Amino acid sequence: MSNDTPHSNNTWSGRFSEPVSERVKRYTASIPFDWRLWPFDIQGSLAHAKMLHRAGILSADDLAAIERGMAEIRAEIEAGRFDWSLDLEDVHMNIERALTARIGDAGKRLHTGRSRNDQVATDVRLYLRDAIDQILALLKQSRSALLDLAEKHADTVMPGFTHLQVAMPVTFGHHMLAYFEMLSRDAERLADCRRRVNRLPLGAAALAGTTFPIDREFVAQELGFEAVCENSLDAVSDRDFAIEFLAAGALLMTHLSRFSEELVLWMTPRFGFIDLADRFCTGSSIMPQKKNPDVPELMRGKTGRMNGHLVALLTLMKGQPLAYNKDNQEDKEPLFDAVDTLIDTLALLAEMIPGIRVKPEAMRRAAAEGFATATDLADYLVKKGLPFREAHEAVARAVRAAEAKGCDLAELTLAELQGFSNLIADDVYTVLTLEGSLAARKHIGGTAPEQVRAALARARAKLA
Repeated sequence: MSNDTPHSNNTWSGRFSEPVSERVKRYTASIPFDWRLWPFDIQGSLAHAKMLHRAGILSADDLAAIERGMAEIRAEIEAGRFDWSLDLEDVHMNIERALTARIGDAGKRLHTGRSRNDQVATDVRLYLRDAIDQILALLKQSRSALLDLAEKHADTVMPGFTHLQVAMPVTFGHHMLAYFEMLSRDAERLADCRRRVNRLPLGAAALAGTTFPIDREFVAQELGFEAVCENSLDAVSDRDFAIEFLAAGALLMTHLSRFSEELVLWMTPRFGFIDLADRFCTGSSIMPQKKNPDVPELMRGKTGRMNGHLVALLTLMKGQPLAYNKDNQEDKEPLFDAVDTLIDTLALLAEMIPGIRVKPEAMRRAAAEGFATATDLADYLVKKGLPFREAHEAVARAVRAAEAKGCDLAELTLAELQGFSNLIADDVYTVLTLEGSLAARKHIGGTAPEQVRAALARARAKLA
């Protein structure tokens, strides 16, 4: 078929007797979203070309022409002058056709020994590896901001909750370190996921490898991959690495959603524990007094979006036979949106945390209202020799009495307290203070201020 036939833009047009319909062209084209793979497509093509030259498949002149042409295309894309064509279906064909238009036959030789199947798998892995590195850097900033906030409030008393009821006193610094631990696990998961992302599919060709004498290890080294995908069928059809990334991303967003939920609650007048900097809030079109925590609310809301992307890819892959299927084109939009969501959310989080203004007086009042030291009184009685279940019962009766009287346990008289156990002496009041409760929990992982500072030191060393 001659090159001037109406449907010759397609690389496979010689097989067909009529052009693809415009509706099918629009339905199957991926260029509206996969254009963003262009830096990685060029990167992979240059490594492939260098390998073909080393293998004696490309001449030195062809390699030089490809490198020159790709540099021109890169500059044109970066300047916003590149004409992306829907007719050329995807990012790979747009770049290859532009290269051939510039350098002629050398551009047509570039695709020797590869397929778009292993090419796109390579591009996506390069893209995702870069995205993970960006996300890990932003996670580090957010974790550092949490440590700064925790250090500032290592002694600040607040109520610790279970079932959203006051349970025991903790420090705000200890509370922030809980989120540091969550985000640290997220960083570990993403770093581990990166190892499996960082394997080279190129060389698998369409599904069975190639008859050309390629050197996959050389290409892997050129592109910074740690290993090659060992099986050609798996290499072109695998999307485990993307699903694993989305699973890690969904869990990360779940942690940010929990943090956001607390910020939203703590900012309400009913709690009044914190305030957020104005730049992270919005007002109301009708109620002039409103200051709405829109950023944490959206962080909470976007978690559902991330969960949806994970389910979408799991569903996409569940019924696919080996090897590559067109279904796999549907991996990119969820993956791209997930990356954008994580990067935008973490960038905002790193800026928002230093803008959290803590209100220690409100926190202290809340901790004093819910009999937060009741467990300390039970522990006190156990240390005096009372079996725990009896101590639990005695303190429960003391709480009921204090509640009826409208006071805290520490405000009951010694005689009143001794009415619940004759083991109680005047040293009990040290136990019943908020500071006494905190200081007593001085083991690793406890909320004692000295342990919070020790945990901060360990965390900073881990982060470094």
